[in-house]
Amino acid sequence: MSRMVEDREFSRENIVTNGNKYMTGNGYMGCRGTLEEFGKEQLAALTLAGVYDQAGGKWREPVNAPNALFTRLRCNGERLGVLDTEPLSHRQELDLSAALHKRGTVYSISGGELAFTAERFVSMDQLHVLASRLCLVATADCRIELETGIDSEVWDINGPHLYGLQEQRTEGVHLCTAVTGELGLQVAVAEMTVYGFEALETAGEGARRFIAFDVKAGEVYEWFKYAAVYTELDCSDPDVLAMQNVRTAEAAGYGQLLAAHREAWAERWKRSDCLIEGDDAAQFALRYSIYQLLIIAPTGSEKVSIPARGLSGQVYKGAVFWDTEMFMLPFFLHSDPGTARNLLMYRIHTLDGARRKAAEYGYLGAFYAWESQDTGDDACTLFNVNDVFTGRPMRTYFRDKQVHISADVVHGIRQYVSFTGDDSLLADGGAEVIWECARFFYSYAYYNPVKQRYEVLDVTGPDEYHERVNNNAFTNALVRRTLEVALECSELLQARFPERYQQLAGQFAGGPFLKEFREMLDSFYVPQPNPNTLLIEQFDRYFGLEDVPLAELKARQLHPNEYLGGGNGLATTTTILKQADVVLMLNLFKSFFSSEVKQANWQYYEPRTEHGSSLSPCIYALVAADIGSPDWGYPYFMRTATVDLTGESKQYVGDLYIGGTHPAANGGAWMAAVLGFAGVQFDRETLQVKPALPEQWTAVELPLSLRGDSFRLRVSREEITVSAAAGNRGALKVCSSGSAEQLCRPGAVLTLGTADINLK
Repeated sequence: MSRMVEDREFSRENIVTNGNKYMTGNGYMGCRGTLEEFGKEQLAALTLAGVYDQAGGKWREPVNAPNALFTRLRCNGERLGVLDTEPLSHRQELDLSAALHKRGTVYSISGGELAFTAERFVSMDQLHVLASRLCLVATADCRIELETGIDSEVWDINGPHLYGLQEQRTEGVHLCTAVTGELGLQVAVAEMTVYGFEALETAGEGARRFIAFDVKAGEVYEWFKYAAVYTELDCSDPDVLAMQNVRTAEAAGYGQLLAAHREAWAERWKRSDCLIEGDDAAQFALRYSIYQLLIIAPTGSEKVSIPARGLSGQVYKGAVFWDTEMFMLPFFLHSDPGTARNLLMYRIHTLDGARRKAAEYGYLGAFYAWESQDTGDDACTLFNVNDVFTGRPMRTYFRDKQVHISADVVHGIRQYVSFTGDDSLLADGGAEVIWECARFFYSYAYYNPVKQRYEVLDVTGPDEYHERVNNNAFTNALVRRTLEVALECSELLQARFPERYQQLAGQFAGGPFLKEFREMLDSFYVPQPNPNTLLIEQFDRYFGLEDVPLAELKARQLHPNEYLGGGNGLATTTTILKQADVVLMLNLFKSFFSSEVKQANWQYYEPRTEHGSSLSPCIYALVAADIGSPDWGYPYFMRTATVDLTGESKQYVGDLYIGGTHPAANGGAWMAAVLGFAGVQFDRETLQVKPALPEQWTAVELPLSLRGDSFRLRVSREEITVSAAAGNRGALKVCSSGSAEQLCRPGAVLTLGTADINLK
């Protein structure tokens, strides 16, 4: 099965799409998949994780570093580049197995042709290092001039962000430094080019230089570029370390760097690759989705998380949303628990920002940012969308009414502790987060004396087309879960970490509100299925809205980018949803509802869902598999898994550009394949497998990390096989539909039949 993404021709129309499609990265930085000669006009960018800046009162966003892989060619005085000269042939490739970007372009020159090739990688072995190998060969003698070095003209959406630019060269190493405007952080990029032939430097300006050499027909000319990036978040002298690392990289050589990079990638694929038999298209799309998650995983830091658009640029302000806990965390829980822990430690480190937000609105505890950056303070504005007709900012209620974000964080912490058995996360700050989020909901909720119950009013649920609603079913269910987790956490902490429990309990006047949480739980309202229709009302009075078909609503639009939500959006008075809401709740709490309830709600809400968010289709795939209808879910899986391959996603909300990669969809594709179609569930002690394979699939096979032990699972139409690593610490309980629990001991292979399992 191919692991190569490729285009066999150049298209100007696909420059932005391919910048996303051919991304490389390592969690510290993301390199857009633009060509070597591209600059800021083509959105070339090296986006740094966790480095933010605000310029001139505009939106705060991540910083893009100067581009050290920049290279342009001239042949006999004429510029050669896909934007300047129509190429005779062109290919662009991305080798998923090693995150290796390649291009090959053939140009017509006087008397013959010239072939230019380049490959590059962002090292997974040394997170601050990039390297590239470039080569050209011509069929006729010619004079070549290279413009290379560091391109300091950085692409910004709401910049500029780098000031005091300084460029210098010392013993062959070019250094570009600047400081961010808001925090004054130094950003340092060092670069060194090594030629395998004689070349003459004809001119130089700052960190750019011009190199000339004569090419003989048929001879191969090869050169290498090494680069390193550091900021003051990494060390006190980023310029010194950047230069040192470039010299170390050059001394090691391109081959050694690439070999170490490949080895690091091989290890990551070993822990995460999911094999699908019988469906090459699905296999390729899923593998690509996994790749996108791996290039943005914060393996080296617990103070950064994964932004909503990964490291593909500054879209969405580089902010961390609920996407991480709900759509990406499960992949890392099953394949890389260390990275999963980092993602949740980020929430612990940003607790004070959540406290500040709660206090800003007059509440107790922690109200997590809808758009979280380095400090946890909310980067989300009150006017996030502009009206396409008037250009005026529209008031939206993402920042102040999507309160479920705090419950999503608690859900993520509970998932991690339950899944890995690593209770230490609670002592390391997780318990404090849980209690503070529960205190927030205690202060936010409303006690209805007439109905004698606690309710959650004036919120926006996952469906953002309906703002400021009461008793959103998803939100209320997650708030209830938060209260339950706060009480569970109290018992666990007292048993396992009594000193930490006493320390935390002493921080709150009157204790950590455990008595209040119990009272609130006893009379807390969560919408339930109607006994006659089995439908769960998304929020109070939702069923009273205009029930218009989606196609008819779309026909009412006067502008293709018209926002359907907000105060006056077309969808606000109808039953049309932006994305999965009730169905998402049914997936999260699948054991609480019957298959009949899930099916009734799937069939009701799906035709009314616009899927205006890339987070939506995977949820319908998951629930379809859960109710034994995988072929209903398969198109949603494919839509999710291919979103960054096709570029077919919503690019604008109003006049706001929201392009870039879609890591939540990437995580959703994995969830649909593994948790949905393969039917994998783990509840701290028992691995349950309830597969529902799509018609095309004959088997699914993948590695699993469960409570620190390693397993390999294979689900076919004939049997389920679980193989346990010899070094595992204990036996694993395993069961499938219609079978009793069995033990899979270290080094053993356990096989279960699938006779009673719905695989259709």
